[in-house]
Amino acid sequence: MATSLKNLSQHSDSNIKEINDKKFGIIVSEWNEEVTESLYNGALETLLKYGAERQHIYRKNVPGSFELPLAAQWMAQVDEIDAVICIGCVIQGETKHFDFICQAVAQGITEVGLKYNKPVIFGVLTPNTQQQALDRAGGKHGNKGDEAAITAIKMLGF
Repeated sequence: MATSLKNLSQHSDSNIKEINDKKFGIIVSEWNEEVTESLYNGALETLLKYGAERQHIYRKNVPGSFELPLAAQWMAQVDEIDAVICIGCVIQGETKHFDFICQAVAQGITEVGLKYNKPVIFGVLTPNTQQQALDRAGGKHGNKGDEAAITAIKMLGF
């Protein structure tokens, strides 16, 4: 469903399990930092709200969204990590670069989750404009970071 029709921060509390003993890795792209920091804060607050222990949440930064899959793989291969959340933002430009990066990131994150048989969550915005990114990073459409954290929690309860 289009985010213009749904607030990313609103969700059902079904499938929410106890997570106080779960460990989460959050990989954050430094590119588009204003957006990705807000997404990270949304994910962190949501994990804490539902019972994650702060000392069980591990953050690593990468230069850009293209680096998310490799960092997610490094994090996912740690047995103690139960779920990995990938946070990034790729804004459409004038060239095909956007298409190549988005495809590689989506495919890479998917492959990591399948390889390690644990939730590796796609918390990457792919908007057309900076304003659309801000609208989805705590603005009028909520926060994709909240949604990514809830997705990780629900997948752990699967």
